[in-house]
Amino acid sequence: MTNITNKKAIIKEMTINAPLNLVWFAWTISERVSEWFAPETVVEPVEGGAYELYFIPGNSEAMNTKGCKITKLIDKKELHFTWKGPDQFETLMNNENELTNVKVSFESINDNSTKVIVEHSGFTENEDWTEAINWHQMAWSGVLDSLKSALEKGEGILCCQP
Repeated sequence: MTNITNKKAIIKEMTINAPLNLVWFAWTISERVSEWFAPETVVEPVEGGAYELYFIPGNSEAMNTKGCKITKLIDKKELHFTWKGPDQFETLMNNENELTNVKVSFESINDNSTKVIVEHSGFTENEDWTEAINWHQMAWSGVLDSLKSALEKGEGILCCQP
C-alpha cells in the first residue's frame, strides 16, 4: 500500500507602490526586514544563507525561524527560504527535515509599482494541519499589508507579536 500525502500551498499576492529594487531589498536586507516583518532578523542574501526572523526581541528560543535558510535566490525575481511556524505548531511543522517552504516572487509592473507573490508550500492537507494553514493564511495577509504600509507610508506593522 502506498501512502500518498496531499500537499497544500497558500498563495498571497499584493501590488506595492514602490520600485522593484526597494521591494527586493525590503525582503533581503536584515535591517529592512526588521522594519516590517519581525523586530530582529538575520538575513544572509545568498543561497544557503540564513533567513531567520525573531518575533520576540532578545528571545532566540521562542517564536522564531531560527535555522531557516535561503534555498534559492534569483536577483530581484525570486527568493525561496525554509520556514518554521509559530510555537503552537512546533511539533507539527518545525522538524528540521520537514520544514515548509516559502517562495516570494517579484514582478515590476512599472517604475513605481511591484507585484509580490508569496507562495507558502509543504502543508499537509489533513485535519492536524487545518489550524496551521488557517493561521498562515491570516499571517501572510498581515505580512504583505505591513510590507505595503512600510514601503508606501513608512509605517510597517511587525507581524506575529505574541
